[in-house]
Amino acid sequence: MGAGAIRDVEAWRPRVPGITEVLHAHFTEHAYPVHTHTTWDLMLLDDGAVDFALDRRRHDATDASRVVLLPPGVPHDGRTVHPRGFRKRVLYLSTDVLPDRLAGKAVAGPILGDVALRRRVHRLHAALRDEDDAFEAQSRLAFVRERLLVHLDAHRVRPPGREGDRLAARLRELLDARVSDGLTLDEATALLHAHPTHLIRSFSRTYGLPPHTYLTGLRIDRARRLLLAGRRPVDVATAVGFYDQAHLNRHFKRHLGVTPLTFTRHART
Repeated sequence: MGAGAIRDVEAWRPRVPGITEVLHAHFTEHAYPVHTHTTWDLMLLDDGAVDFALDRRRHDATDASRVVLLPPGVPHDGRTVHPRGFRKRVLYLSTDVLPDRLAGKAVAGPILGDVALRRRVHRLHAALRDEDDAFEAQSRLAFVRERLLVHLDAHRVRPPGREGDRLAARLRELLDARVSDGLTLDEATALLHAHPTHLIRSFSRTYGLPPHTYLTGLRIDRARRLLLAGRRPVDVATAVGFYDQAHLNRHFKRHLGVTPLTFTRHART
């Protein structure tokens, strides 16, 4: 690997069960030696091209609309193809997300031409940028997992039936009761005895928005009332369930176009 081969690398461990690491990287000259992982590697190629071997069979990833899935325990390498290198975003998924018994299907076809899957993975990466929105990231991971299991012939998607409205109403009651404390997707599915994606689909179909968006809206409404009552933004943030004032500011401005402080300054008393 030559000087300046690594242009940019960012890696972190999110607070989302099942994702052991997130890696964003730009390589201009690089060749990975043959190696294995204990995780599944789910890669988006954002620019450039990569040549890699998986279980001694070579593949070319040159299309940014595709997704690469490398299974655990299977030897693979990777290298740049042309001078501009490549940009990639990778999620390392534990075998709690995808069991290693499905590795054979991934070895047979590691490059997935699935626009919907790519969109889901992209949105998951965006959610992982904000460590304070774990409920959204958990929800998006559930849909990525579902799509991958379909590709690995291990799952069939079942659209919500009549029971979906009742399930959605029960989840709404939970969210209404836990605005400040919040709710993880695992807690919701355990309490309601429902499959994660089925639960989210049922709620979205019934109420027109996903549960994490509904919860954020409840928190913004409660924050507005407290701000108008004279509470300071820094106190309001934690009172309504946001991680801190910066977390409140981001969502408040996205909803209302102004920060909480500007909102209170222009409020009528």
